[in-house]
Amino acid sequence: MLVTGLWGIRRQGSMWRDEAVTYDMAHRTLAELWPTLRTVDAVHGLYYVLMRGWFLVFDGGVVALRLPSVVAMAAAAAGVALLGRQLAGRRAGLFAGLVFVLLPMVQQYAQEGRSYAMVCALVVWSTYLLARVAARPSRRLWAGYGALSLAACLMHEFAVLALPAHGAAVVLSGLPRAVRRAWCVVAGAVVVALVPMALFSMGQSEQLSWLQWPNPVQLGTFIALVLGGLLCSRAPVARAGVQRLRLRPVALPLLVLPTALLVLLSQLKPMYVDRYVLYYVAGFALLAGAALDWVLRPAGRRGQTRRRLVYRSVALAVVPALLVPVNVFLRSPQSRTDDAIAVTRAVEELSSPGDGLLFLPSRRRVWAAADPHEFHRLRDLALDRSPVASHTLYGTELTGDRIQEHMMQTRRIVAVGDAKGQPLDDTDQEIAKRTVLRAAFQVCATRELTGAQVTLYARPGYC
Repeated sequence: MLVTGLWGIRRQGSMWRDEAVTYDMAHRTLAELWPTLRTVDAVHGLYYVLMRGWFLVFDGGVVALRLPSVVAMAAAAAGVALLGRQLAGRRAGLFAGLVFVLLPMVQQYAQEGRSYAMVCALVVWSTYLLARVAARPSRRLWAGYGALSLAACLMHEFAVLALPAHGAAVVLSGLPRAVRRAWCVVAGAVVVALVPMALFSMGQSEQLSWLQWPNPVQLGTFIALVLGGLLCSRAPVARAGVQRLRLRPVALPLLVLPTALLVLLSQLKPMYVDRYVLYYVAGFALLAGAALDWVLRPAGRRGQTRRRLVYRSVALAVVPALLVPVNVFLRSPQSRTDDAIAVTRAVEELSSPGDGLLFLPSRRRVWAAADPHEFHRLRDLALDRSPVASHTLYGTELTGDRIQEHMMQTRRIVAVGDAKGQPLDDTDQEIAKRTVLRAAFQVCATRELTGAQVTLYARPGYC
């Protein structure tokens, strides 16, 4: 996992908008970061603080931005392998870890400057400690399980959805009542400790206003993994002792419950994105690892012919080969929604010092966080207070009338906005920008980019 994570980590020097937010927030001082978290992105606060400390040690651009995620996902892969060994034996654990590494979602978020790889690692290791404490209860292991579970929840609140999966594992495995009672106490303590942050972040729920019904591709991926996991669960697995968790009661709830609960919650308010519960793929990896262990056992132990074993081995080798093009694509700039670095390059090509600058809509000002020095050459015609000064992600803008006044005093404007076909915001500021550009300016040049468009406008005669 560490090797594949380092492979193509620069992603050809690209950085998409969420990573640009991380890069910006991690470069703010704690005095600047705290007031921002009081108004926005509190759910990622712990991650930003950790990344702030990391950048003080190593400020190496996109490599530094993504390296913690690579290391975290490597830790998650190790945790999956150890958990599989604990539940189903050494070979099953090894195969589970390898399956986890090959999954495209794991490859994608191992190279993303966001908190999801860390959350995945924390949930996997808390599950491993749960398996250990179920086998040999001790206060030290219970404390470790609670600490890791709470850390995962503080890193991202939706990690709390792993607790119902753990509860199902404890019940379905038929553990003694004392173990079930101890789990309830620890899980309850984690939830109580999380409540203050959850209540605080609920006031920032407008951040999820961009979410609609669950993405069909993401939902389809989840359904495919569930079906694959159910198929793999039919393979025989060595039964564990009465005081140990068993593979299926651990893996199936971890695979199904977090995502299913998040989809159900999305009926009240849209909030489903697969990366919020990325750790569910560990459940599939555990089941697939046990199934591979069964399929690849020596033929003599199950009376298989050597030819059948060769056929199965070849079939299993084809799957990783088919994933190679996918994993190569994930290391390209086109694999993400947009590319803030490409936007910066386009602005540099089209603009001259002193030109006007507009972001349409204003939240696309986050692209400037990837390379703020380049944007300082231009005059942001709509900006009232910068993101840092306003303690926001995107800054605050002037009124529509003031923006119109500034635009009419400018000869050339570089407009940075969404790609064609995206919904248009209907605020006074956005309407003023679009109206003046259509009425008083002409298009001189345009750069079409992944998820973005940069256009140079000028008054007649100044192209």
